[in-house]
Amino acid sequence: MELQGKVVVAQGGGPTAVINQSLVGVVLESRKFPQITKVYGAINGVNGIINENFLDLTQETTNNLERVAMTPSSALGSTRDKPDEKYCEEIFDVFRMHNVRYFFYIGGNDSADTVRIVNEQAEKSHYEFRAIHIPKTIDNDLMLNDHTPGYPSAARFVAQSFIGLNLDNRALPGVHVGVVMGRHAGFLTAASAIAQKYPDDGPHLVYLPERAFHMDKFLHDVNEVYNRLGRCVVAVSEGIQDEHGTPILSTMMDTGTDAHGNVQLSGTGALGELLLNQVREKLNIHRVRSDTLGYLQRSFMGCVSDVDQREAREVGEKAAQFAIWHDTDGSITINRTGFYSVDYQIHPLADIAAKTKLMPDEFINASGNNVTDAFKYYLQPLLGTNMPEASHLRAPKAEKIR
Repeated sequence: MELQGKVVVAQGGGPTAVINQSLVGVVLESRKFPQITKVYGAINGVNGIINENFLDLTQETTNNLERVAMTPSSALGSTRDKPDEKYCEEIFDVFRMHNVRYFFYIGGNDSADTVRIVNEQAEKSHYEFRAIHIPKTIDNDLMLNDHTPGYPSAARFVAQSFIGLNLDNRALPGVHVGVVMGRHAGFLTAASAIAQKYPDDGPHLVYLPERAFHMDKFLHDVNEVYNRLGRCVVAVSEGIQDEHGTPILSTMMDTGTDAHGNVQLSGTGALGELLLNQVREKLNIHRVRSDTLGYLQRSFMGCVSDVDQREAREVGEKAAQFAIWHDTDGSITINRTGFYSVDYQIHPLADIAAKTKLMPDEFINASGNNVTDAFKYYLQPLLGTNMPEASHLRAPKAEKIR
């Protein structure tokens, strides 16, 4: 069935370095179809929809869209609103008033759930409507996706950061703890392991939310590496938790909660400070430092993966094609088909919405304090071309005279 009407595209959740590629992919592809009367961009995600706060992207120049595509962060603005049934009813009412027949929402698993609920509202009202969720998250935690747009560029940033941290720590030895984003999934923290070029390179220890964290074991691990190498670089996910699923940070202090009732993990260096204080006090190591990468990981302009840019554009284009050409609802997924190639499929929204993909067991070592080569093989092609690497001096030592 050919539906004539408007397109609305929105961006939700945390921004990424390539989310605008997906936006531009939707806009340019949708504008090719004669049945599309207007292409609107909702300012600040679903909040912009219920307030009828739209940009008419039908009137944006192709040249400027291409420049926006190369710019990190969410060009339309974003929101942390997590719509319930009533909120989604308001969204659908606005769509019906404006004769919106196609809705594209770029975001993570919560965004997929919003698309699912809005789509159900349309079905109940017998309103002909197509809704597509377009994957986006640096956490890389969407079900049925080999990886998600935004993750490769954030992973590239993390890998390059730990290359630098390792070089700094090698020059002036001590213990250095780097805290990386990731509440439930450790994919981003695991990317730090790309810095391990030489046998003694850090991060020497990598701690992920998928394995229970024990402070005594952590201190034992750090002590062993420090005694063997005279230094230790640690990568740790902000979401590390105990065997009961309680974030380590909240077991040691009151951190408060965010807008969705989750323990506040981002926007603070508290976890790094907690761990370095334990190392300093319990192991009597005095040169101990920590860094929290924080929001720098999401929209850093200087190290964007070209693979990520290309795929983020294509998921936007494929979303428009599936909805307008093929008259289909669902969530776009990226599927690896070789080394390295991908294709794009569409799956029911219920298979993606409000679900979380975790690091598979084969990506985590038996001790739960590092990653395996299988993970590195998985990640390497996603990082893109011209990935920098560090080198060490290899000249022999000169003989001493006295």
